[in-house]
Amino acid sequence: MTTIELPDNPLELARLRDQVTQKLAAVSLAGLSDRELLVASEVNERSNRRGVGVDARLFAEVSQRGAYRLAGSQMPGKYLEGQLRLSARARKQRTDAALSLSSLVAFSGEPLDPTLPATADAVADGDLSLDHVAEIVDVIDAIPAAIPADVKARAEAELAEVARTLTPEQTRTAGKRILAHLDPDGELTDDTDRARSRGVTLAPQDRRLMSAISAKLTPAARAKLEALLVLWAARGMNNPDDEQSPSGSSANVDPEALAVAAERDTRSQSQRNHDALEAMWTFLIANGGLGEGTSLSSQLVVTASLDDLESRSGVATTATGTRVPVKDLVEIAADATPWLEVFANASAQVLYLGRGKRLASRAQRLALFGRDRGCTAPGCTVPWSRTQAHHMPDWQDGGPTDVDHLGGACGGHNRSVDTKPGGWETAVLQSGPFRGRVGWRPTGSSEPWKVNHALQPEKILPTFGERVTASGSAVEKWLSCRIPAPPPGPPGTDVVRYPA
Repeated sequence: MTTIELPDNPLELARLRDQVTQKLAAVSLAGLSDRELLVASEVNERSNRRGVGVDARLFAEVSQRGAYRLAGSQMPGKYLEGQLRLSARARKQRTDAALSLSSLVAFSGEPLDPTLPATADAVADGDLSLDHVAEIVDVIDAIPAAIPADVKARAEAELAEVARTLTPEQTRTAGKRILAHLDPDGELTDDTDRARSRGVTLAPQDRRLMSAISAKLTPAARAKLEALLVLWAARGMNNPDDEQSPSGSSANVDPEALAVAAERDTRSQSQRNHDALEAMWTFLIANGGLGEGTSLSSQLVVTASLDDLESRSGVATTATGTRVPVKDLVEIAADATPWLEVFANASAQVLYLGRGKRLASRAQRLALFGRDRGCTAPGCTVPWSRTQAHHMPDWQDGGPTDVDHLGGACGGHNRSVDTKPGGWETAVLQSGPFRGRVGWRPTGSSEPWKVNHALQPEKILPTFGERVTASGSAVEKWLSCRIPAPPPGPPGTDVVRYPA
């Protein structure tokens, strides 16, 4: 094997590694024997696994220095998603790896050893993949707090060692055996451990617009849920396929009527649980669960295209980012007081909506939602319900509260806008393919303006705009389709003009 003199500069090494990978992807493999082909595959895999440690070091350094802010991200995790375009699962794995494998620095400036030193050594040797690391992190995190630190350290060392010869799934099995040995009866687990691991995660919608939920419930939360499901998920109750099915709790239903409905009920227990939860949420919304404040973030707001409404097809978008089939909007509207905003073309450019006060009005917030859908910073996925109306220029610099000088921005990105170097500048673009959208770029730079496609990827699909067409006055059709119409303001205020 030929020894190559390598540079010491990390950036040069990263670029050299990229060049080697490009070359390896392009060269022919036909000249290798079968044995050499296997060796090349193993060497490449070892290199990829060692790269897990490199990724962890780089991300830890980016996080500790706050370098992610130069890329327009407000949090390290947002940098991984917005700039490196990692999935939510990969972001969590990369973050866990950085915290577990890297030598971090304490507030006092003292360097700290990796929290999983044996795992870090195995990664450096090229024996563990990122999936191995994720399994080990989950096992160590599940060890009760009452277990002594030296015992926990020994468990990590043993698990990392056996993982060198196991798959990630086999590593998980070995970890479960270690946990069973450390706390065979579960008696060491206390309320602190349970509170630390509690949570409910709502996964992104799939291609059928369905959403998976994963949860870890505390004993008290489970007991409450089970008690409710006994009554709300009883056979015959809250059945969307049966118009005569009783709604609400079975405790308030005539037993004979419930028995008749139960005979017609062919749903599984899982389906009845789903329908019961939806019925509970419907009841909560109908009885003030969204609040009575004037904040639109606490209300149900939906935007849809005009063609989709007229054809009763397609998909609408809520302020929280959920996609809802247009045909379901009527059902939703029956139990809430929604705002429905309709735009006549794909650009959704707002021409004007002015106001003399600093805070954007409700009508302005509606207009911004229809155009921006959420934070306008490139790569940011914060939905509209958690954004602020950002002034361009800032209010203190004379920026008017007019919709053509406003854009949605999450709190972090709103604060990142600055006229000084190191900040970001924004503007509503006046020309180009994204005319009317909010553009971002580093303050004082000549870089091209960037818009956020993360919340509206359909805007860059070449055929999407051809489907959405309309005729006549968009204002009239928008006003006629809203459910219900917003209360009128004082004469001469909050005038909305949309392109025909």
